[in-house]
Amino acid sequence: MPKPPLTLYLAAPRGFCAGVDRAIKIVEMALEKWGAPVYVRHEIVHNKFVVDGLREKGAVFVEELSECPDDRPVIFSAHGVPKSVPNAAQARNMVYVDATCPLVSKVHIEAQRHADAGLQMIMIGHQGHPETIGTMGQLPQGDVLLVETPQDVALITVRDPEQLAYVTQTTLSVDDTADIVTALTTRFPAIVGPHKEDICYATTNRQEAVKAMAPKCDAMLVVGAPNSSNSKRLVEVGSRAGCSYAQLVQRADDIDWRALDGITSIGITAGASAPEVLINEVIDAFKSRYDVTEELVETAVENVEFKVPRVLRHPA
Repeated sequence: MPKPPLTLYLAAPRGFCAGVDRAIKIVEMALEKWGAPVYVRHEIVHNKFVVDGLREKGAVFVEELSECPDDRPVIFSAHGVPKSVPNAAQARNMVYVDATCPLVSKVHIEAQRHADAGLQMIMIGHQGHPETIGTMGQLPQGDVLLVETPQDVALITVRDPEQLAYVTQTTLSVDDTADIVTALTTRFPAIVGPHKEDICYATTNRQEAVKAMAPKCDAMLVVGAPNSSNSKRLVEVGSRAGCSYAQLVQRADDIDWRALDGITSIGITAGASAPEVLINEVIDAFKSRYDVTEELVETAVENVEFKVPRVLRHPA
């Protein structure tokens, strides 16, 4: 019986970004340098497949520094940590490596610079997300106000409306963030924004590719983890851009084939912490059921690379 035809649109860019590449490399290089076990505070990136692979090589993932012994190296995840974490590691004379994405570090520096200038900080982000916790933790507790929606802007109480600045989580929806910024600048016309947008290039590029791809597709799948902010945003962006069915899947086993019954086109992309091997697994699953014609939807070419910390470039 012949397979039904299917046009498979593949977004580019998709999958790993430079910050994720660097973070994974840091764990691998730390294991090479110091041997196992190497401790990692929080998932190095939000992807079970990646974390499980590093665990097999000898990485031990913990949520708090208190779970780490003094005599083994510890790595801080790509999402960044509050200042209290490296301070505590130093107090215990621990060897630690900071795998915070340089674009997240840029936001940390920005928040500190504004605070040093006497401005009260407002953060646009998701409560409880590790990156939000890390960024807000650059300043004393209570000094940073969090807003998640335009409606939140009306509810916050500030010290001085003339002395405000804002920063954003790097993995947000570009369009949603623009609405919150509009609400902030409308209520607080003097508020100071970032010199350069805080939402990272990889998040923006993946969302733009989805916007270009979504109107062509009967359905769209985003390969990514359920705790990955940038992956969940891709699903939302796809739905808003005209794709009636957009879903997040971790692997090919998660595909709901009944929901895709009768489609003639599918769009596939992946969040910034999803490896290409999982994207190929999903593509192969469609090739086993359909006569697939692949089309690339490319909206940007990425050639960013971040160096690993100096401590890992020298032998133990």
